[in-house]
Amino acid sequence: MKLSRRKPIKQSTTMETYKDHIIQSPDINAERLETLRNMFPDWFTQEGKLDINEVKKAVNADSVDETERYEFRWFGKSKAKRNAFMPTRATLHYDEERSVNPETTGNIIIEGENLEVLKVLLKSYRNKIKVIYIDPPYNTGEDFLYNDNFSEGRQAYWERTEQSEDGISLDTNSDTSGRFHSNWLDMMYSRLLVARNLLRHDGVIFISIDDHEIHHLRKLCDSVFGENNFIANIVWQKRTSPDARCNLGAAHDYILVYAKDNELLKPTLNLIELTEERAAEYKNPDNDPRGRWASVDITGQTGHATASQFYTITTPSGKEYKPAAGRCWALAKDTFDSLVQDNRIWFGMNGSSIPRKKVFLSEVKGSNAWTWWTNKEVGHNQAGSKELKEILGTTDIFENPKPTRLIQQILSISSKPNDIILDFFAGSGTTGHAVVNQNIKDGGTRKYILVQVPQATDENSNARRAGFKKISDITIARNKAVVEKVKADFNGRILTPEDQQQLDQLGFKVFTLAKSSFPRTDFAPDPEKSEEENLELFRKYVAEKEQQLSMGFDDQELITEILISRGFMLTYKLELQPSFTDNTVYLASDGTKEAYICVDNSLRDSTVDYFMQNTDTKFICIERAINSTQKFNLKNRMQDKFFSF
Repeated sequence: MKLSRRKPIKQSTTMETYKDHIIQSPDINAERLETLRNMFPDWFTQEGKLDINEVKKAVNADSVDETERYEFRWFGKSKAKRNAFMPTRATLHYDEERSVNPETTGNIIIEGENLEVLKVLLKSYRNKIKVIYIDPPYNTGEDFLYNDNFSEGRQAYWERTEQSEDGISLDTNSDTSGRFHSNWLDMMYSRLLVARNLLRHDGVIFISIDDHEIHHLRKLCDSVFGENNFIANIVWQKRTSPDARCNLGAAHDYILVYAKDNELLKPTLNLIELTEERAAEYKNPDNDPRGRWASVDITGQTGHATASQFYTITTPSGKEYKPAAGRCWALAKDTFDSLVQDNRIWFGMNGSSIPRKKVFLSEVKGSNAWTWWTNKEVGHNQAGSKELKEILGTTDIFENPKPTRLIQQILSISSKPNDIILDFFAGSGTTGHAVVNQNIKDGGTRKYILVQVPQATDENSNARRAGFKKISDITIARNKAVVEKVKADFNGRILTPEDQQQLDQLGFKVFTLAKSSFPRTDFAPDPEKSEEENLELFRKYVAEKEQQLSMGFDDQELITEILISRGFMLTYKLELQPSFTDNTVYLASDGTKEAYICVDNSLRDSTVDYFMQNTDTKFICIERAINSTQKFNLKNRMQDKFFSF
């Protein structure tokens, strides 16, 4: 092994020791802590220390006495966290009737309470979402809040949340409530905790908010994502003129940006397209045949400079320049000389100005985004309302929808053409609209997942008069209208393969949040009865539950729930297999995995024999459809490729 040369003793206030020259072994504990920090940032204090009480709470929430320390706390925080990590028995049912082009699209719209939907999505989309954009309620005293408890079962949930034929009526969060901020934080905290697990390791979340809760949301996101994963606080100019209702009216909203892992996100961020305003800065005062250009500074800080970056530059007029104190030339001398020969150094019109480098417009791929987004650049509230009116043919059905250009800017910065985009406060469905527009613009194949609670529209609202009983109806209607508009725009064209790809991916599959199709098993033996009697009671109990199952749900609902539980993405396709004559068997696939599935009440011997012989396939069936012998044989031959539900 080659040893390093001994260094001379430095003349400093800190004397080196032999320990400074010994190669240290990896700090395993530090690595383990860093792994925990990346996986569970909420387990760490804002000073970066592991909070052992948070670890204990994950095991037993009632086993820990709370202690005071610096942290962001509010009434209900612990309960909200428990709600986030409490397993759900909810599932999704496919709604073919409201779906549009379901056979070719990869887009998803889900109607349901978003906390439970997020939990369901974990089964199939954990670490798969690249970008999340949400526009949650701003907590102005008039916004609805979500009532977080679905575990009691659908019927009780519907009743408690005042479910009606027209949708769900949810309580408002009045500013007269003593828990005005706490209620809002409860709602956001649980959802962000779950959403973080859906993000890819290089994923990013954008959250729209205004002045009412921006200070609380920043602290909340620090807790969920880690303070070190804060990216930016974007200021969006949402208005075009002062608010006449206020002496000092707000002209802006905020968009908070957090990464799941800052270091992994940074390399994936994109440049944005030059605006007309920025492009106008490129001129051609010297009539350079290469076209318009702009000049940039060629000095830099001396921190890592080499000797070749310290030299005197003589301009064509004979004037000499040296870097200012603490600065150096950003270009080595030989590099600078070659750029002068190529007419890429600008000395001003009179040839005596400090030298600057020419950057040609034709060479510029884009510009770095910054945190000031003007309404000229990305649109404003009025533009969002105008878009919705144009696409649906009606007005004032949704308050202040975001303009599509705003969401497109987010997509252009943070996504690649084949990424998945999630919005679980979908509202009017602007995010879906923006994804389609961005795909057409850059030829992408991005997929969106939109989640919207079926909140009832006001009986006297324009939305209700237009036929929209629920907010989710607007979400679906808008994105259906987008499909029709894009098809109309392509009508009459000679379609290129790229055009056809855009048309094929239009549309969406609709799912609704629902109670599990499989009944809960909560049989308890009677201690006063014999083992044989309890066994008979258990058989009757199971038979009753199976009867409920067979009578209460159709095959499509069963298939959807089973595939979700097995980790299939909602873009799955089902292909009927006609070679099976004694049972109805489908081949399910989502592009990454596939399996044969049968939900018949009885599995015939011919079907069993097929899978006994074809053990390289995966097969899923209903538990009650097979006897113990068939189950044993299939499990023995197929191992983990066989699953009974």
